[in-house]
Amino acid sequence: MNPDRPPEITPEELAEQAALYEPFTQAVRELVDATIRTTVDPATVRAAQAEIEAITARLREQQVDGPLGAHFGHGRARQPWGNTVVGLRNPVAPPLRAVPAGDRLGEVHAEVALGAAYEGPPGLVHGGVSSLLLDQMLGNAAAAARKPGMTAYLNLTYRQPTPLGPLRLEAWVERSEGHKTYARGQVIGPDGPTVEAEGLFVLPRWARELLAARGATEVPPTFE
Repeated sequence: MNPDRPPEITPEELAEQAALYEPFTQAVRELVDATIRTTVDPATVRAAQAEIEAITARLREQQVDGPLGAHFGHGRARQPWGNTVVGLRNPVAPPLRAVPAGDRLGEVHAEVALGAAYEGPPGLVHGGVSSLLLDQMLGNAAAAARKPGMTAYLNLTYRQPTPLGPLRLEAWVERSEGHKTYARGQVIGPDGPTVEAEGLFVLPRWARELLAARGATEVPPTFE
C-alpha cells in the first residue's frame, strides 16, 4: 500500500460508510449538548454515566491505532473523517461543509449552527472556535482555487461578538504567488460580519515533490 494515499474503496462502499457513521456521530453530538445542558437529578446522571462508560467500552473493543487520518479514498479523493472541523466521524466537528459559490476566486460558503459545545462568553461563540472555522474555510478556498497549502499565518479581527446559533462563513482567494496563496474570509452573524480573517497558505516542499513525482501539472480542487 502506498503510504501517501488512503486505502481505496468504491463510491458505493464510501456511501455505505457515510450512511452508517454520519447519524452515529450526530447522536454523540446530541449527547454532548445534552451533557452540557441537562438538569436531571443526580441519580439519573450517575445511571447515564454508567451506560455511557459501558458503550465506550464496547466501541473500544475494536478500533484503529492512533488518529483516524484520511482513512478512506476513491481515486484522488481523501476523506478526512477525523478532522476536528469537517470530520464526518468527529463529534467535535460542527460539522462544517464548505461549498463553492460566488464570483471571487476560490470562493466558498458554509452554513453552520453552533450550540452549547462551542460557547465561550455566555451565549457567545468562543473566539478560538471562530479561528478554527476560518482556518478551515480559508484553506478550503485555496484548495478550491487549485492552490492548496498549509497554514503559514492566520490573522483575525474580531469586529463584534459572535452569537451562538446559525452562522454563515465565507472565504475566497485574493492572490497567489507560486506555491503561496493569500486568502480572506469572515464569519457572518445576524447583525453582519463578526470575525474577519486573512491568511497565507503554502504548499510545502514535500507536497510539491510528491506532485512532481506523480507527473501532476495541477492540483485538483478539493473542499475538505
